[in-house]
Amino acid sequence: MAAKGDNAPVIIKKVKKGGHEGHHGGAWKVAYADFVTAMMAFFLLLWLLNVTTEEQKNGIADYFSPTTVSDSSSGSGGMLGGQTLTDEGAMVDQRAPVGVNLTMPPPPPATSTESEAGDAESVARQQERARFEEAAGQLRRALEENPELSGLSEHLLVDETPEGLRIQVVDRADNAMFALGSAKPLPKTTQLLKLVSDSIAGLPNDIAIKGHTDATPFRGSNGYGNWELSADRANATRRALVESGLKAERISQVVGRADQDPLLPDDPTHPKNRRISILLLREQPTQAASGDGTRGGAAPARTIGPSILGKDNAG
Repeated sequence: MAAKGDNAPVIIKKVKKGGHEGHHGGAWKVAYADFVTAMMAFFLLLWLLNVTTEEQKNGIADYFSPTTVSDSSSGSGGMLGGQTLTDEGAMVDQRAPVGVNLTMPPPPPATSTESEAGDAESVARQQERARFEEAAGQLRRALEENPELSGLSEHLLVDETPEGLRIQVVDRADNAMFALGSAKPLPKTTQLLKLVSDSIAGLPNDIAIKGHTDATPFRGSNGYGNWELSADRANATRRALVESGLKAERISQVVGRADQDPLLPDDPTHPKNRRISILLLREQPTQAASGDGTRGGAAPARTIGPSILGKDNAG
């Protein structure tokens, strides 16, 4: 103690008792945060279990499950430590937690359906073309074997269009197949249509018949013109084919086109533009098929055989 009158400072020391609050001050906050985090994870797991599908659950399980097995025969030293994989892909072990299984659906097994369909279509198209070739050959042989009808070959044009086999009965400058302004076929036309009917009778294809005129205006009574004339000639052709033995249910279309599809577009008044088109429709039409393949004379067509049924095989 300083002597009386000394100016030295007086130091007072206080000692606090009871350090319980300082020792435990922040520990409960960490524990509470862990608890809240665990509860969030738990409720998130419950939510996932509720909203995911079975396939998604399997996918999640597979994602977290090892897919390789230890080479060791013992229970140690391996990826799984002797544990096994269930069919679902989750490890089965007393210690293993229950996981959420989520597997993406496996890709569909590779099939050759499309390839087989394409091959089948190609084979069917080849078979159909062979039938067309045979029908054209039969028609040619029938004309060659009948001297009385051999001259009619110049009135026939046979080719293959995107829509099918096209047989056209055309007029010539000095020889018409119908009387002028009439829808009644001449006797020689009926004979020719009989040969056509015989050659295509055994085929399964539906048939479309189209009548065409040249561009020369025709005016009959009561407004009768090229449209009516071409339609009536197409319908007369239908009757002649059916009377010759062709099944009526095979004819799916009979139309008149007037002068809209000229065979010779550069010469619209040429007699060969007056014609009847008998079209054997493909069972599976090609994408290029449109109309009867005669519009503008530019449709892709393949002549069947060398100069089939006539030296002048235009169109």
